[in-house]
Amino acid sequence: MLLSVRDLSKRFDGLHAVESVDLDLPEGEIRALIGPNGAGKTTLVGMIAGRIAASAGRVVFDGEDITRLPAHRRIARGMAYTFQITSVFARLSVAENVGLAARRHLHGAKVRKAVAEALEHVGLDARADQEAGDLAYGHQRLLELAMGIVQRPRLLILDEPTQGLSEGEIQGFQSLIRDLAQEATILLIEHNMRVVMALADRITVLDAGRVLAEGTPEEIHANAAVQAAYLGGDNAQAG
Repeated sequence: MLLSVRDLSKRFDGLHAVESVDLDLPEGEIRALIGPNGAGKTTLVGMIAGRIAASAGRVVFDGEDITRLPAHRRIARGMAYTFQITSVFARLSVAENVGLAARRHLHGAKVRKAVAEALEHVGLDARADQEAGDLAYGHQRLLELAMGIVQRPRLLILDEPTQGLSEGEIQGFQSLIRDLAQEATILLIEHNMRVVMALADRITVLDAGRVLAEGTPEEIHANAAVQAAYLGGDNAQAG
């Protein structure tokens, strides 16, 4: 099992944002994490990635307890996390942004090669010299994805990656994720249920900081508790 989370909890001033969550993610899987706003999804992945300290519980990555490790040491072990809000360096070029990420584990000519490959992967190779701040929002999301994949992670965590993308860009994103899944395990927070149902091998549903359900897309779509909570039949969004 690549990632195992046990009894993971986070309290903010007495509020239980995440409570006693168990999660097992095998290598090579695309797992979607869905739930209404305030369900605790971003807090949960923040604890997995080491950006938020857990109040209780354990995170085990590739057999090692990493619960107390800082984010940069988790990155060194093979995690990459893209944010819900773009976090690119606006005054640097597209290639420079990806290069900064690549230098966490590569040096010299290997950096340039990896940057070129990552930009080609996401379709931004023609914009390598453009300032990141001048990119359209959808292209900034793709740049952030390139910054993740250039690190060659074993686990790629994506927080709302299709937010702000056009329908055409979403189609391209889905193809890209299927391609990336050949090389990395993917944990995906996503509101767009069409994307979730098209990509996910399994889905974990959070509600009020707890796991409400887990299963295949078909099982989740047919789950009465999930339907009652927020899927609403054929509704395309899970808020």
